[in-house]
Amino acid sequence: MSRPPLPPFDLDGAIEKVRRAEDALNVRDPAAVALAYTPDSEWRNRAEFLVGRAAIIGFLQAKWAREHDYRLIKELWTFGGDRIAVRFAYEWHDDAGQWFRSYGNENWQFDTAGLMRRRIASINDLPIAASKRLFHWQSGVRPADHPGLSDLGL
Repeated sequence: MSRPPLPPFDLDGAIEKVRRAEDALNVRDPAAVALAYTPDSEWRNRAEFLVGRAAIIGFLQAKWAREHDYRLIKELWTFGGDRIAVRFAYEWHDDAGQWFRSYGNENWQFDTAGLMRRRIASINDLPIAASKRLFHWQSGVRPADHPGLSDLGL
């Protein structure tokens, strides 16, 4: 199975890869998201270490069970060869209705078929008032005309 764009990445391919990842996560289908990763993909997410698609699926199911009304924006930071670095922010609320904006950085490494074989993420959560939310679109993929992170001053 191939997952274009393929490494080595050029600027357009890296930007497309980032947007495809953002779109997939905003749809919130863990099984579909996991198909973008190698079967033995390694993840570090905060202090959690995962290996394999089944672990990724379980992680995402639990994440989206507690992070309600999730909206994510990713932005390319840099790229080279088979690696891409992104920065991101997402907004969500917990069961009590407290809103958060989570900020982070990810380092990605891909195999020759364009599947992600390694993902390293560092993330921090900031409680925000609902009135301070910046990500306003219906559930699912971010509309093309919605501002990105830099446009929002993030």
